[in-house]
Amino acid sequence: MTTLVSSTDTLTRDALAVLQPGFLGTTAPDWLLRRLGEGLSSVGLFGRNIASPEQLAALTERLRAERDDVLVAIDEEGGDVTRLEVGHGSSFPGNYALGTVDDVDLTRAVARELGRRLAACGVNLNWAPSADVNSNQDNPVIGVRSFGADTPLVARHTAAYVEGLQSAGVAACTKHFPGHGDTSVDSHHAMPRIDVDLDTVNARDLLPFRAAIAAGSKSVMSAHILLPALDPDRPATLSRRILTGLLREELGFQGPIITDGMEMQAIASAYGIERGSVLAIAAGADAICVGGGLADEDTVLRLRDALVAAVRNGELPEERLADAAARVRGLADWTRRVRGASEPGADSQEGTAPGTASALVTDTGIGLVAARRAVRVTGSAEPLTEAPYVAAFTPVANIAVGEETPWGVAAELGRLLPGTETGSYSGAGAAGKDPVALAGELLAAAGDRTIVAVVRDAHRHRWMSDALDAVLAARPGTFVVEMGVNEAEPRGALHIATHGAARVCGQAAAEVITGRRE
Repeated sequence: MTTLVSSTDTLTRDALAVLQPGFLGTTAPDWLLRRLGEGLSSVGLFGRNIASPEQLAALTERLRAERDDVLVAIDEEGGDVTRLEVGHGSSFPGNYALGTVDDVDLTRAVARELGRRLAACGVNLNWAPSADVNSNQDNPVIGVRSFGADTPLVARHTAAYVEGLQSAGVAACTKHFPGHGDTSVDSHHAMPRIDVDLDTVNARDLLPFRAAIAAGSKSVMSAHILLPALDPDRPATLSRRILTGLLREELGFQGPIITDGMEMQAIASAYGIERGSVLAIAAGADAICVGGGLADEDTVLRLRDALVAAVRNGELPEERLADAAARVRGLADWTRRVRGASEPGADSQEGTAPGTASALVTDTGIGLVAARRAVRVTGSAEPLTEAPYVAAFTPVANIAVGEETPWGVAAELGRLLPGTETGSYSGAGAAGKDPVALAGELLAAAGDRTIVAVVRDAHRHRWMSDALDAVLAARPGTFVVEMGVNEAEPRGALHIATHGAARVCGQAAAEVITGRRE
């Protein structure tokens, strides 16, 4: 049962100020608008909240009518993780592709264009970029979201991304501190543990965050990981040693520290979201991200009341909560100044005014340029001139990516070669077939058409690799497109690595397969 507290109480307003909740639907519910009036400073957007640029702009305008300095946050990494283009795939290739190209000016330009589109729709805080060094190639949740496995490369591209995004007036939130790249467990499901020594953490994982801080990243997101070299007892999100001692005091970061989603099982199953939120603020976090899975008013009230109760019973110092709220409001004030909202009659600093969706539909094409540059081709084959059969080997999507965003090359090939057909093939557990039987089903469906086999992280999925081998044994002329981490040996008549599964990555691959562009 929710405890009713005064909406004008300073403590209550501070408790609301540190929350970053989500909601359901494409219009702002009454409860959300009411809480904004009572002190809530932030709102998180997900794919379920976005139908079109115009709708998104209208939504953020309505939020600002209630509170003109509201932080409107989104998890828009580009590439595989997109909310802005959740229904048809991203116009940007993602970090792994950008790291493969290794042109920091390109990365900066891509982030600037992404930021421009977000700002045009009224979004002013992006939970990106990922600064994780993907040192574990079997990582189930980071993978192509990382710029790569080389620490200096990740560091320079993280800094460039921060600079580009913030030059468009959108605050960056560099994640997942102190580094989620060496995990074999997805923190959406359980608590990952990284057993490396302190020297490795410093030399490998922290360098990109140092670069982000030097580049002026406005916020940093914590990771729900246990790293005994830094704190043997508490995960990073709940660790004072890590958030205050390391990030705040040693690395000198003074902006708001935002938690990863508190409903993720790494926290929720071990601590509960109320207890976890209190511990996070006490440890040095300034904003509680919640709403990816829990997106209702009751969640907001439960967390608000848990924070208020923790202050009143002495578990959470009142000045710590006040400091956290002040940091969040400081970031909100920065975004308002950038928009020019503090100057009567002004809409923006320059260019298209934030909140006008017309800027979103003007595509500079930089994403496709980057996707084309990221493609790596092994082998040789004549370009296809007749419609092929596209076989998508589909692994279970991780929660960060989601299942609703389309991926692959079938749609793009279909535009270039009308009549292209496609089929989706899943692992033995999902399909009830072993890899050889799966390959037989695929070959029968393909008939005499050329096969384009599309895989994603083939090195991580034995069923996928075995099924692909069986297809290639029967049809060595098959084209293979790898749209995940490119660690498996190249195979097929033509092997095309796109380094990501965004829509533009599929378009770039289709252009290679056909030898022509639309």
